[in-house]
Amino acid sequence: MAHEQHPVLAPEAPAGPPRQLPAGRYPRLRRLRRWLPPLLIVLLLGQMAAAMVTTAVRQTPTIDEPVYVATATDYLREHRLRYNPEHPPLGKLLIAAGVAVADPRYDPSYPGSQGEVGRHLLYGSGNDPWRLMLWARLPVIALTLLCGLVVFAFARDLAGTLGGLAALALYAFSPDVLAHGSLATLDLPAAGFVVTSAWLVRRARRRPARYLPLAGAALGAAVATKMSTLPAVPVLMALAAVSVMAARRSGTAAPGTGGVRRQRLAAFRAARAGVRRLAQRRAVAALGGAVVVAVMAVVVVWAAYLAVDPRLRFVPAEPVPAVHGLRGRLVEALPVPPAYRAGMRVQFGLEEQPWEGFLFGRLYTGSLWYYLPAALLVKTPLGLLALGAAGAVAVVARRRLRPAAPYLLLPPAVLLAAAMTGSRDFGTRYALFVPVFLAVAAACLRALRWRWGGLVTGALVLCAAVSSVRTFPYYLPYANEAFGGPARTHLLLHDSNVDWGQDLGRLADRLRERYPGERVWLVYKGSGVPSYYGIRAADPRTVPPDRVHGLLVVSDSAVAKARGRLAELIASSRPVDTVGHSISLYRR
Repeated sequence: MAHEQHPVLAPEAPAGPPRQLPAGRYPRLRRLRRWLPPLLIVLLLGQMAAAMVTTAVRQTPTIDEPVYVATATDYLREHRLRYNPEHPPLGKLLIAAGVAVADPRYDPSYPGSQGEVGRHLLYGSGNDPWRLMLWARLPVIALTLLCGLVVFAFARDLAGTLGGLAALALYAFSPDVLAHGSLATLDLPAAGFVVTSAWLVRRARRRPARYLPLAGAALGAAVATKMSTLPAVPVLMALAAVSVMAARRSGTAAPGTGGVRRQRLAAFRAARAGVRRLAQRRAVAALGGAVVVAVMAVVVVWAAYLAVDPRLRFVPAEPVPAVHGLRGRLVEALPVPPAYRAGMRVQFGLEEQPWEGFLFGRLYTGSLWYYLPAALLVKTPLGLLALGAAGAVAVVARRRLRPAAPYLLLPPAVLLAAAMTGSRDFGTRYALFVPVFLAVAAACLRALRWRWGGLVTGALVLCAAVSSVRTFPYYLPYANEAFGGPARTHLLLHDSNVDWGQDLGRLADRLRERYPGERVWLVYKGSGVPSYYGIRAADPRTVPPDRVHGLLVVSDSAVAKARGRLAELIASSRPVDTVGHSISLYRR
Protein backbone atom coordinates (compact mmCIF):
# COMPACT_ATOMS: atom_id res chain seq x y z
CA MET A 1 0.00 0.00 0.00
CA ALA A 2 1.47 3.24 -1.09
CA HIS A 3 2.10 5.81 1.56
CA GLU A 4 0.27 9.14 1.17
CA GLN A 5 2.49 11.99 0.23
CA HIS A 6 1.94 15.22 2.20
CA PRO A 7 3.32 18.55 1.09
CA VAL A 8 6.12 19.82 3.18
CA LEU A 9 5.37 23.26 4.58
CA ALA A 10 8.24 25.62 4.90
CA PRO A 11 8.74 26.91 8.41
CA GLU A 12 7.22 30.32 9.02
CA ALA A 13 9.82 33.01 8.82
CA PRO A 14 10.25 34.94 12.03
CA ALA A 15 8.66 38.32 12.10
CA GLY A 16 11.25 40.95 11.43
CA PRO A 17 11.26 44.71 11.69
CA PRO A 18 8.84 46.52 9.38
CA ARG A 19 10.10 47.42 5.95
CA GLN A 20 11.67 50.83 5.96
CA LEU A 21 10.69 53.25 3.17
CA PRO A 22 13.40 55.37 1.69
CA ALA A 23 14.19 58.29 3.93
CA GLY A 24 12.53 61.50 2.93
CA ARG A 25 9.72 59.96 0.82
CA TYR A 26 6.88 60.88 3.17
CA PRO A 27 8.04 64.48 3.73
CA ARG A 28 8.30 64.94 -0.02
CA LEU A 29 4.82 63.50 -0.47
CA ARG A 30 3.43 65.78 2.22
CA ARG A 31 5.09 68.79 0.63
CA LEU A 32 3.66 67.79 -2.76
CA ARG A 33 0.15 67.46 -1.33
CA ARG A 34 0.52 70.82 0.36
CA TRP A 35 1.77 72.72 -2.67
CA LEU A 36 -0.14 70.97 -5.47
CA PRO A 37 -3.59 72.57 -4.83
CA PRO A 38 -2.21 76.15 -4.72
CA LEU A 39 -0.22 75.41 -7.86
CA LEU A 40 -3.31 74.12 -9.67
CA ILE A 41 -5.28 77.17 -8.54
CA VAL A 42 -2.59 79.47 -9.93
CA LEU A 43 -2.52 77.53 -13.22
CA LEU A 44 -6.30 77.58 -13.63
CA LEU A 45 -6.61 81.27 -12.84
CA GLY A 46 -3.53 82.01 -14.94
CA GLN A 47 -4.99 80.42 -18.06
CA MET A 48 -8.27 82.18 -17.33
CA ALA A 49 -6.53 85.54 -17.08
CA ALA A 50 -4.63 84.89 -20.31
CA ALA A 51 -7.84 83.94 -22.15
CA MET A 52 -9.74 86.99 -20.91
CA VAL A 53 -6.95 89.48 -21.57
CA THR A 54 -6.40 88.07 -25.06
CA THR A 55 -10.13 88.35 -25.74
CA ALA A 56 -10.29 91.88 -24.31
CA VAL A 57 -7.39 93.04 -26.49
CA ARG A 58 -8.95 91.77 -29.72
CA GLN A 59 -12.61 92.74 -29.30
CA THR A 60 -14.11 96.08 -30.27
CA PRO A 61 -16.65 97.72 -27.92
CA THR A 62 -19.89 95.84 -27.42
CA ILE A 63 -23.22 97.64 -27.43
CA ASP A 64 -23.36 98.42 -23.70
CA GLU A 65 -19.70 99.10 -22.97
CA PRO A 66 -19.41 102.69 -24.31
CA VAL A 67 -22.28 103.73 -22.06
CA TYR A 68 -20.62 102.28 -18.97
CA VAL A 69 -17.20 103.67 -19.85
CA ALA A 70 -18.60 107.16 -20.51
CA THR A 71 -20.58 107.06 -17.26
CA ALA A 72 -17.48 105.93 -15.35
CA THR A 73 -15.50 108.79 -16.92
CA ASP A 74 -18.21 111.25 -15.92
CA TYR A 75 -18.05 109.91 -12.37
CA LEU A 76 -14.31 110.52 -12.30
CA ARG A 77 -14.25 113.97 -13.88
CA GLU A 78 -17.57 115.56 -12.91
CA HIS A 79 -18.67 113.60 -9.82
CA ARG A 80 -22.29 113.66 -10.94
CA LEU A 81 -25.13 111.18 -11.23
CA ARG A 82 -26.29 111.96 -14.75
CA TYR A 83 -25.96 109.04 -17.16
CA ASN A 84 -27.17 105.43 -17.01
CA PRO A 85 -29.39 105.68 -13.91
CA GLU A 86 -30.92 102.27 -14.67
CA HIS A 87 -27.81 100.68 -13.20
CA PRO A 88 -26.37 101.67 -9.80
CA PRO A 89 -22.82 103.07 -9.68
CA LEU A 90 -20.69 100.37 -8.05
CA GLY A 91 -19.88 98.34 -11.17
CA LYS A 92 -19.12 101.52 -13.10
CA LEU A 93 -16.90 102.73 -10.25
CA LEU A 94 -14.98 99.49 -10.71
CA ILE A 95 -14.63 100.26 -14.42
CA ALA A 96 -13.59 103.81 -13.47
CA ALA A 97 -10.49 102.40 -11.77
CA GLY A 98 -9.21 101.34 -15.19
CA VAL A 99 -10.46 104.48 -16.90
CA ALA A 100 -8.46 106.56 -14.41
CA VAL A 101 -5.26 104.86 -15.59
CA ALA A 102 -6.15 105.42 -19.26
CA ASP A 103 -6.84 109.12 -18.48
CA PRO A 104 -8.96 109.82 -21.59
CA ARG A 105 -9.90 113.21 -23.00
CA TYR A 106 -13.48 113.99 -22.07
CA ASP A 107 -15.90 116.76 -22.96
CA PRO A 108 -18.52 116.97 -20.17
CA SER A 109 -20.63 119.44 -22.14
CA TYR A 110 -21.19 117.13 -25.12
CA PRO A 111 -24.98 116.85 -25.67
CA GLY A 112 -26.88 113.71 -26.51
CA SER A 113 -27.99 110.40 -25.05
CA GLN A 114 -25.73 108.20 -22.98
CA GLY A 115 -24.98 106.06 -26.01
CA GLU A 116 -23.99 109.09 -28.08
CA VAL A 117 -21.76 110.36 -25.27
CA GLY A 118 -20.06 106.96 -25.14
CA ARG A 119 -19.35 106.88 -28.87
CA HIS A 120 -18.05 110.46 -28.77
CA LEU A 121 -15.70 109.56 -25.92
CA LEU A 122 -14.29 106.59 -27.82
CA TYR A 123 -14.24 107.91 -31.37
CA GLY A 124 -14.73 111.69 -31.34
CA SER A 125 -12.46 112.95 -28.58
CA GLY A 126 -9.03 111.98 -29.84
CA ASN A 127 -8.76 108.91 -27.62
CA ASP A 128 -7.46 105.49 -28.61
CA PRO A 129 -10.52 103.23 -28.19
CA TRP A 130 -8.37 100.08 -28.10
CA ARG A 131 -6.32 101.35 -25.17
CA LEU A 132 -9.25 102.89 -23.32
CA MET A 133 -11.39 99.77 -23.62
CA LEU A 134 -8.58 97.51 -22.46
CA TRP A 135 -8.01 99.55 -19.31
CA ALA A 136 -11.76 99.71 -18.66
CA ARG A 137 -12.01 95.93 -18.95
CA LEU A 138 -9.04 95.03 -16.74
CA PRO A 139 -10.77 95.71 -13.38
CA VAL A 140 -13.65 93.43 -14.39
CA ILE A 141 -11.13 90.76 -15.36
CA ALA A 142 -9.48 91.09 -11.94
CA LEU A 143 -12.84 90.77 -10.17
CA THR A 144 -13.69 87.71 -12.28
CA LEU A 145 -10.49 86.05 -11.09
CA LEU A 146 -11.28 86.89 -7.45
CA CYS A 147 -14.72 85.36 -7.92
CA GLY A 148 -12.94 82.19 -8.99
CA LEU A 149 -11.32 82.05 -5.55
CA VAL A 150 -14.77 82.36 -3.96
CA VAL A 151 -16.05 79.50 -6.13
CA PHE A 152 -13.11 77.37 -4.98
CA ALA A 153 -13.64 78.24 -1.30
CA PHE A 154 -17.41 77.64 -1.48
CA ALA A 155 -16.95 74.24 -3.13
CA ARG A 156 -14.09 73.26 -0.81
CA ASP A 157 -16.31 73.90 2.20
CA LEU A 158 -18.83 71.46 0.72
CA ALA A 159 -16.68 68.76 -0.89
CA GLY A 160 -13.06 69.21 0.12
CA THR A 161 -10.05 70.41 -1.82
CA LEU A 162 -10.59 68.14 -4.83
CA GLY A 163 -14.18 69.32 -5.11
CA GLY A 164 -12.99 72.91 -4.91
CA LEU A 165 -10.48 72.35 -7.70
CA ALA A 166 -13.15 70.72 -9.90
CA ALA A 167 -15.49 73.67 -9.33
CA LEU A 168 -12.74 76.18 -10.09
CA ALA A 169 -11.83 74.35 -13.30
CA LEU A 170 -15.46 74.41 -14.48
CA TYR A 171 -15.69 78.10 -13.64
CA ALA A 172 -12.37 78.94 -15.25
CA PHE A 173 -13.34 77.24 -18.52
CA SER A 174 -16.97 78.44 -18.66
CA PRO A 175 -17.34 80.31 -21.98
CA ASP A 176 -20.07 82.60 -20.63
CA VAL A 177 -17.89 83.56 -17.66
CA LEU A 178 -14.88 84.14 -19.91
CA ALA A 179 -16.95 86.13 -22.41
CA HIS A 180 -18.54 88.54 -19.95
CA GLY A 181 -15.64 88.57 -17.52
CA SER A 182 -13.50 90.13 -20.25
CA LEU A 183 -15.92 93.00 -20.93
CA ALA A 184 -16.44 96.34 -19.17
CA THR A 185 -20.01 95.35 -18.26
CA LEU A 186 -21.91 94.65 -15.05
CA ASP A 187 -23.23 91.10 -15.42
CA LEU A 188 -20.26 89.13 -14.12
CA PRO A 189 -19.53 91.49 -11.19
CA ALA A 190 -23.16 91.24 -10.06
CA ALA A 191 -23.11 87.42 -10.29
CA GLY A 192 -19.81 87.29 -8.41
CA PHE A 193 -21.13 89.40 -5.55
CA VAL A 194 -24.25 87.22 -5.24
CA VAL A 195 -22.31 83.97 -5.01
CA THR A 196 -19.94 85.59 -2.50
CA SER A 197 -22.87 86.62 -0.32
CA ALA A 198 -24.37 83.12 -0.46
CA TRP A 199 -21.04 81.58 0.55
CA LEU A 200 -20.58 83.98 3.47
CA VAL A 201 -24.16 83.47 4.69
CA ARG A 202 -23.54 79.72 4.78
CA ARG A 203 -20.31 80.24 6.69
CA ALA A 204 -22.32 82.22 9.23
CA ARG A 205 -23.73 78.90 10.47
CA ARG A 206 -20.52 78.68 12.50
CA ARG A 207 -19.62 82.31 13.19
CA PRO A 208 -22.56 84.63 12.55
CA ALA A 209 -20.95 87.69 14.11
CA ARG A 210 -18.02 87.46 11.71
CA TYR A 211 -19.68 86.48 8.46
CA LEU A 212 -23.13 88.09 8.43
CA PRO A 213 -21.85 91.69 8.08
CA LEU A 214 -19.54 90.55 5.27
CA ALA A 215 -22.41 88.71 3.59
CA GLY A 216 -24.55 91.84 3.82
CA ALA A 217 -21.76 93.92 2.29
CA ALA A 218 -21.41 91.45 -0.61
CA LEU A 219 -25.17 91.47 -1.13
CA GLY A 220 -25.15 95.27 -1.08
CA ALA A 221 -22.37 95.25 -3.67
CA ALA A 222 -24.56 93.08 -5.94
CA VAL A 223 -27.58 95.34 -5.51
CA ALA A 224 -25.36 98.42 -6.02
CA THR A 225 -24.15 96.92 -9.33
CA LYS A 226 -27.35 95.63 -10.97
CA MET A 227 -30.95 96.02 -9.89
CA SER A 228 -31.78 92.59 -11.28
CA THR A 229 -30.16 91.12 -8.13
CA LEU A 230 -32.82 92.67 -5.85
CA PRO A 231 -34.84 89.39 -5.66
CA ALA A 232 -31.83 87.84 -3.89
CA VAL A 233 -32.20 90.23 -0.94
CA PRO A 234 -35.16 88.52 0.83
CA VAL A 235 -33.71 85.10 0.02
CA LEU A 236 -30.34 85.82 1.62
CA MET A 237 -31.98 87.58 4.56
CA ALA A 238 -34.02 84.43 5.21
CA LEU A 239 -30.90 82.28 4.86
CA ALA A 240 -29.11 84.56 7.32
CA ALA A 241 -31.87 83.89 9.84
CA VAL A 242 -31.51 80.15 9.23
CA SER A 243 -27.75 80.39 9.79
CA VAL A 244 -28.18 82.17 13.11
CA MET A 245 -30.64 79.57 14.35
CA ALA A 246 -28.31 76.78 13.26
CA ALA A 247 -25.41 78.47 15.06
CA ARG A 248 -27.40 78.72 18.29
CA ARG A 249 -28.47 75.08 18.09
CA SER A 250 -24.86 73.99 17.63
CA GLY A 251 -23.69 76.10 20.55
CA THR A 252 -21.81 78.58 18.39
CA ALA A 253 -21.79 82.23 19.35
CA ALA A 254 -24.49 84.24 17.61
CA PRO A 255 -24.73 88.03 17.27
CA GLY A 256 -24.99 89.48 20.76
CA THR A 257 -23.83 86.28 22.58
CA GLY A 258 -20.56 85.36 24.14
CA GLY A 259 -18.63 82.10 24.40
CA VAL A 260 -19.19 78.84 26.25
CA ARG A 261 -19.83 80.50 29.58
CA ARG A 262 -22.65 82.63 28.21
CA GLN A 263 -24.09 79.63 26.37
CA ARG A 264 -24.24 77.72 29.64
CA LEU A 265 -25.96 80.65 31.29
CA ALA A 266 -28.42 80.82 28.38
CA ALA A 267 -29.08 77.10 28.74
CA PHE A 268 -29.73 77.50 32.48
CA ARG A 269 -32.15 80.37 31.89
CA ALA A 270 -33.84 78.43 29.09
CA ALA A 271 -34.35 75.48 31.40
CA ARG A 272 -35.86 77.75 33.98
CA ALA A 273 -38.02 79.80 31.64
CA GLY A 274 -39.08 76.92 29.42
CA VAL A 275 -38.84 75.96 25.81
CA ARG A 276 -41.13 78.75 24.71
CA ARG A 277 -38.85 81.55 25.84
CA LEU A 278 -35.87 79.77 24.26
CA ALA A 279 -37.70 79.63 20.95
CA GLN A 280 -38.51 83.33 21.26
CA ARG A 281 -34.87 84.18 21.83
CA ARG A 282 -33.88 82.12 18.83
CA ALA A 283 -36.45 83.88 16.69
CA VAL A 284 -35.21 87.29 17.86
CA ALA A 285 -31.60 86.31 17.14
CA ALA A 286 -32.59 85.02 13.70
CA LEU A 287 -34.43 88.25 12.97
CA GLY A 288 -31.37 90.16 14.12
CA GLY A 289 -29.20 88.24 11.67
CA ALA A 290 -31.52 89.05 8.79
CA VAL A 291 -31.57 92.71 9.80
CA VAL A 292 -27.76 92.82 9.91
CA VAL A 293 -27.58 91.57 6.30
CA ALA A 294 -30.25 94.05 5.14
CA VAL A 295 -28.69 97.02 6.92
CA MET A 296 -25.23 96.29 5.57
CA ALA A 297 -26.64 95.95 2.05
CA VAL A 298 -28.39 99.32 2.30
CA VAL A 299 -25.22 100.93 3.68
CA VAL A 300 -23.19 99.69 0.71
CA VAL A 301 -25.78 101.01 -1.76
CA TRP A 302 -25.70 104.47 -0.16
CA ALA A 303 -21.90 104.38 -0.03
CA ALA A 304 -21.72 103.68 -3.78
CA TYR A 305 -23.81 106.75 -4.59
CA LEU A 306 -21.98 108.92 -2.06
CA ALA A 307 -18.66 107.90 -3.61
CA VAL A 308 -19.81 109.49 -6.87
CA ASP A 309 -21.34 112.64 -5.41
CA PRO A 310 -21.38 113.30 -1.64
CA ARG A 311 -24.29 115.70 -2.19
CA LEU A 312 -26.31 113.06 -4.11
CA ARG A 313 -27.37 115.47 -6.84
CA PHE A 314 -29.25 113.76 -9.64
CA VAL A 315 -29.88 115.53 -12.93
CA PRO A 316 -30.67 112.81 -15.51
CA ALA A 317 -29.57 113.37 -19.09
CA GLU A 318 -32.72 111.65 -20.35
CA PRO A 319 -36.31 111.64 -19.06
CA VAL A 320 -37.20 109.23 -16.24
CA PRO A 321 -40.63 107.61 -16.70
CA ALA A 322 -43.23 107.74 -13.97
CA VAL A 323 -44.34 104.52 -12.32
CA HIS A 324 -47.74 104.25 -10.65
CA GLY A 325 -49.68 101.65 -8.72
CA LEU A 326 -48.13 98.97 -6.55
CA ARG A 327 -44.76 99.17 -8.27
CA GLY A 328 -44.61 102.91 -7.75
CA ARG A 329 -45.37 102.56 -4.03
CA LEU A 330 -42.76 99.82 -3.73
CA VAL A 331 -40.10 102.00 -5.35
CA GLU A 332 -40.86 104.92 -3.04
CA ALA A 333 -40.78 102.70 0.05
CA LEU A 334 -37.23 101.43 -0.48
CA PRO A 335 -34.58 103.03 1.78
CA VAL A 336 -32.26 103.89 -1.10
CA PRO A 337 -31.02 107.15 -2.68
CA PRO A 338 -33.37 109.05 -5.03
CA ALA A 339 -31.17 108.20 -8.02
CA TYR A 340 -31.61 104.48 -7.27
CA ARG A 341 -35.39 104.88 -7.22
CA ALA A 342 -35.22 106.75 -10.51
CA GLY A 343 -33.19 103.90 -11.97
CA MET A 344 -35.85 101.42 -10.90
CA ARG A 345 -38.46 103.51 -12.71
CA VAL A 346 -36.28 103.43 -15.84
CA GLN A 347 -36.04 99.66 -15.56
CA PHE A 348 -39.82 99.30 -15.21
CA GLY A 349 -40.19 101.52 -18.26
CA LEU A 350 -37.83 99.30 -20.25
CA GLU A 351 -39.86 96.25 -19.23
CA GLU A 352 -42.91 97.77 -20.89
CA GLN A 353 -41.22 98.06 -24.29
CA PRO A 354 -42.23 95.56 -27.04
CA TRP A 355 -38.78 94.01 -27.57
CA GLU A 356 -38.07 91.44 -30.28
CA GLY A 357 -36.65 88.04 -29.43
CA PHE A 358 -35.13 85.17 -31.40
CA LEU A 359 -35.02 81.56 -30.25
CA PHE A 360 -34.33 78.41 -32.28
CA GLY A 361 -34.97 80.21 -35.55
CA ARG A 362 -38.20 81.87 -34.43
CA LEU A 363 -38.47 85.66 -34.44
CA TYR A 364 -41.11 86.99 -32.08
CA THR A 365 -42.21 90.15 -30.28
CA GLY A 366 -42.48 90.07 -26.51
CA SER A 367 -40.88 87.42 -24.33
CA LEU A 368 -40.97 83.67 -23.80
CA TRP A 369 -40.90 82.42 -20.21
CA TYR A 370 -38.62 79.50 -21.19
CA TYR A 371 -36.15 81.63 -23.16
CA LEU A 372 -33.40 81.75 -20.52
CA PRO A 373 -33.47 78.01 -19.63
CA ALA A 374 -33.35 77.17 -23.34
CA ALA A 375 -30.51 79.61 -23.99
CA LEU A 376 -28.56 78.25 -21.00
CA LEU A 377 -28.90 74.72 -22.39
CA VAL A 378 -27.32 75.93 -25.62
CA LYS A 379 -24.53 78.00 -24.14
CA THR A 380 -23.39 75.93 -21.15
CA PRO A 381 -20.75 73.21 -21.72
CA LEU A 382 -22.21 69.72 -21.55
CA GLY A 383 -19.74 68.70 -18.84
CA LEU A 384 -20.83 71.59 -16.63
CA LEU A 385 -24.51 70.84 -17.26
CA ALA A 386 -24.09 67.16 -16.32
CA LEU A 387 -21.92 67.75 -13.27
CA GLY A 388 -23.99 70.68 -12.04
CA ALA A 389 -27.24 68.72 -12.29
CA ALA A 390 -25.72 65.67 -10.58
CA GLY A 391 -24.23 67.86 -7.86
CA ALA A 392 -27.59 69.52 -7.23
CA VAL A 393 -29.13 66.07 -6.77
CA ALA A 394 -26.29 65.06 -4.46
CA VAL A 395 -26.63 68.11 -2.24
CA VAL A 396 -30.31 67.27 -1.71
CA ALA A 397 -29.87 63.50 -1.40
CA ARG A 398 -26.94 63.34 1.04
CA ARG A 399 -27.78 64.09 4.65
CA ARG A 400 -24.38 65.64 5.30
CA LEU A 401 -24.83 68.15 2.46
CA ARG A 402 -28.55 68.78 2.82
CA PRO A 403 -28.15 71.79 5.14
CA ALA A 404 -26.15 73.50 2.36
CA ALA A 405 -28.87 72.98 -0.27
CA PRO A 406 -30.79 76.23 0.40
CA TYR A 407 -27.61 78.34 0.17
CA LEU A 408 -26.53 76.70 -3.05
CA LEU A 409 -29.85 76.26 -4.86
CA LEU A 410 -32.28 78.92 -3.65
CA PRO A 411 -30.46 82.14 -4.72
CA PRO A 412 -29.94 81.08 -8.36
CA ALA A 413 -33.42 79.54 -8.56
CA VAL A 414 -35.13 82.71 -7.34
CA LEU A 415 -32.99 84.98 -9.51
CA LEU A 416 -33.60 82.81 -12.57
CA ALA A 417 -37.35 82.74 -11.93
CA ALA A 418 -37.37 86.53 -11.65
CA ALA A 419 -35.30 86.91 -14.83
CA MET A 420 -37.66 84.60 -16.71
CA THR A 421 -40.51 87.05 -16.11
CA GLY A 422 -38.62 89.89 -17.83
CA SER A 423 -39.49 91.21 -21.27
CA ARG A 424 -35.94 91.37 -22.68
CA ASP A 425 -34.83 88.06 -24.22
CA PHE A 426 -31.36 89.31 -25.05
CA GLY A 427 -29.00 86.68 -23.71
CA THR A 428 -27.72 84.45 -20.95
CA ARG A 429 -25.95 87.45 -19.43
CA TYR A 430 -29.22 88.03 -17.56
CA ALA A 431 -28.64 84.67 -15.85
CA LEU A 432 -24.86 84.61 -15.61
CA PHE A 433 -25.13 83.50 -11.98
CA VAL A 434 -26.37 80.07 -13.17
CA PRO A 435 -23.05 78.70 -14.51
CA VAL A 436 -21.27 80.14 -11.46
CA PHE A 437 -23.53 78.34 -8.97
CA LEU A 438 -23.54 75.24 -11.20
CA ALA A 439 -19.77 75.05 -10.90
CA VAL A 440 -20.04 75.05 -7.10
CA ALA A 441 -22.84 72.48 -7.17
CA ALA A 442 -20.78 70.21 -9.43
CA ALA A 443 -18.26 69.69 -6.63
CA CYS A 444 -20.93 67.98 -4.51
CA LEU A 445 -20.99 64.97 -6.82
CA ARG A 446 -18.00 63.64 -4.88
CA ALA A 447 -20.23 63.28 -1.83
CA LEU A 448 -22.14 60.42 -3.47
CA ARG A 449 -19.05 58.21 -3.04
CA TRP A 450 -19.52 56.40 -6.33
CA ARG A 451 -16.81 53.92 -7.19
CA TRP A 452 -16.04 55.69 -10.43
CA GLY A 453 -17.20 59.12 -9.29
CA GLY A 454 -13.74 60.69 -9.35
CA LEU A 455 -12.99 59.36 -12.82
CA VAL A 456 -16.36 60.51 -14.18
CA THR A 457 -15.93 63.95 -12.63
CA GLY A 458 -12.46 64.33 -14.08
CA ALA A 459 -13.61 63.22 -17.53
CA LEU A 460 -16.53 65.68 -17.57
CA VAL A 461 -14.34 68.54 -16.33
CA LEU A 462 -11.92 67.71 -19.13
CA CYS A 463 -14.76 67.69 -21.69
CA ALA A 464 -15.87 71.14 -20.52
CA ALA A 465 -12.31 72.42 -20.73
CA VAL A 466 -11.77 71.04 -24.24
CA SER A 467 -15.08 72.52 -25.40
CA SER A 468 -14.03 75.91 -24.06
CA VAL A 469 -10.54 75.78 -25.54
CA ARG A 470 -11.96 74.89 -28.96
CA THR A 471 -14.04 78.09 -29.07
CA PHE A 472 -11.16 80.40 -28.06
CA PRO A 473 -11.22 83.38 -28.52
CA TYR A 474 -14.86 83.54 -29.70
CA TYR A 475 -16.53 83.06 -26.33
CA LEU A 476 -19.61 85.24 -26.88
CA PRO A 477 -21.05 83.08 -29.72
CA TYR A 478 -20.28 79.80 -27.91
CA ALA A 479 -22.72 76.90 -28.17
CA ASN A 480 -22.05 73.39 -26.87
CA GLU A 481 -21.55 70.40 -29.13
CA ALA A 482 -25.13 69.18 -28.78
CA PHE A 483 -26.26 72.30 -30.65
CA GLY A 484 -23.53 72.35 -33.28
CA GLY A 485 -20.89 74.58 -31.66
CA PRO A 486 -20.30 78.33 -32.12
CA ALA A 487 -20.62 78.17 -35.90
CA ARG A 488 -24.36 77.44 -35.53
CA THR A 489 -25.28 79.63 -32.57
CA HIS A 490 -26.59 82.39 -34.85
CA LEU A 491 -29.24 79.98 -36.14
CA LEU A 492 -30.56 79.48 -32.59
CA LEU A 493 -30.01 82.72 -30.67
CA HIS A 494 -29.19 86.39 -31.22
CA ASP A 495 -27.95 89.58 -29.52
CA SER A 496 -25.36 89.13 -26.75
CA ASN A 497 -25.56 85.34 -27.16
CA VAL A 498 -23.86 85.70 -30.53
CA ASP A 499 -23.31 89.17 -31.87
CA TRP A 500 -22.89 92.15 -29.57
CA GLY A 501 -20.80 94.28 -31.92
CA GLN A 502 -17.52 92.73 -30.72
CA ASP A 503 -16.02 91.79 -34.10
CA LEU A 504 -15.90 95.08 -36.00
CA GLY A 505 -12.11 95.19 -35.75
CA ARG A 506 -11.82 91.61 -36.99
CA LEU A 507 -14.11 92.48 -39.89
CA ALA A 508 -11.82 95.35 -40.87
CA ASP A 509 -8.83 92.99 -40.87
CA ARG A 510 -10.71 90.40 -42.96
CA LEU A 511 -11.76 92.96 -45.55
CA ARG A 512 -8.18 94.24 -45.90
CA GLU A 513 -6.70 90.76 -46.17
CA ARG A 514 -9.19 88.93 -48.42
CA TYR A 515 -11.34 91.56 -50.12
CA PRO A 516 -9.18 94.62 -50.79
CA GLY A 517 -10.78 97.27 -52.97
CA GLU A 518 -14.21 95.61 -53.15
CA ARG A 519 -17.44 97.53 -52.69
CA VAL A 520 -18.84 96.82 -49.23
CA TRP A 521 -22.45 97.13 -48.07
CA LEU A 522 -22.74 96.92 -44.30
CA VAL A 523 -25.55 96.32 -41.79
CA TYR A 524 -23.72 96.43 -38.46
CA LYS A 525 -25.32 95.96 -35.04
CA GLY A 526 -23.11 97.54 -32.43
CA SER A 527 -21.66 100.69 -30.90
CA GLY A 528 -18.44 100.79 -32.92
CA VAL A 529 -17.83 103.29 -35.70
CA PRO A 530 -16.88 101.34 -38.88
CA SER A 531 -15.01 104.23 -40.49
CA TYR A 532 -12.60 104.42 -37.53
CA TYR A 533 -11.39 100.91 -38.37
CA GLY A 534 -11.02 101.74 -42.07
CA ILE A 535 -14.29 100.20 -43.25
CA ARG A 536 -15.80 102.22 -46.09
CA ALA A 537 -19.31 100.91 -46.53
CA ALA A 538 -22.87 101.99 -47.29
CA ASP A 539 -26.19 100.79 -45.91
CA PRO A 540 -27.85 98.52 -48.51
CA ARG A 541 -31.30 99.32 -47.12
CA THR A 542 -31.10 102.92 -48.38
CA VAL A 543 -30.84 102.09 -52.11
CA PRO A 544 -32.81 99.89 -54.54
CA PRO A 545 -31.77 96.20 -54.38
CA ASP A 546 -30.52 96.17 -57.98
CA ARG A 547 -27.81 98.67 -57.02
CA VAL A 548 -26.35 96.47 -54.28
CA HIS A 549 -23.36 94.68 -55.85
CA GLY A 550 -20.17 93.40 -54.24
CA LEU A 551 -19.92 92.27 -50.60
CA LEU A 552 -22.97 92.34 -48.38
CA VAL A 553 -21.82 92.26 -44.73
CA VAL A 554 -24.50 91.73 -42.06
CA SER A 555 -24.27 91.24 -38.31
CA ASP A 556 -25.82 87.91 -37.39
CA SER A 557 -28.33 89.54 -35.04
CA ALA A 558 -29.53 91.60 -38.00
CA VAL A 559 -29.69 88.41 -40.09
CA ALA A 560 -31.85 86.75 -37.45
CA LYS A 561 -34.27 89.68 -37.40
CA ALA A 562 -34.12 90.49 -41.13
CA ARG A 563 -37.38 91.51 -42.74
CA GLY A 564 -38.45 93.31 -45.89
CA ARG A 565 -35.63 94.60 -48.08
CA LEU A 566 -32.79 93.19 -45.99
CA ALA A 567 -34.36 89.73 -46.00
CA GLU A 568 -34.69 89.90 -49.79
CA LEU A 569 -31.07 90.97 -50.20
CA ILE A 570 -29.81 88.10 -48.01
CA ALA A 571 -32.02 85.56 -49.78
CA SER A 572 -30.69 86.62 -53.20
CA SER A 573 -27.03 86.57 -52.12
CA ARG A 574 -24.46 83.80 -51.78
CA PRO A 575 -22.75 83.22 -48.39
CA VAL A 576 -18.96 83.39 -48.76
CA ASP A 577 -17.42 84.01 -45.32
CA THR A 578 -17.96 84.61 -41.61
CA VAL A 579 -16.07 86.70 -39.06
CA GLY A 580 -15.90 85.62 -35.44
CA HIS A 581 -19.08 83.52 -35.78
CA SER A 582 -20.97 86.82 -35.44
CA ILE A 583 -20.83 88.58 -38.84
CA SER A 584 -21.81 86.98 -42.16
CA LEU A 585 -20.43 87.97 -45.58
CA TYR A 586 -22.41 87.44 -48.78
CA ARG A 587 -21.51 87.89 -52.43
CA ARG A 588 -23.85 89.79 -54.73
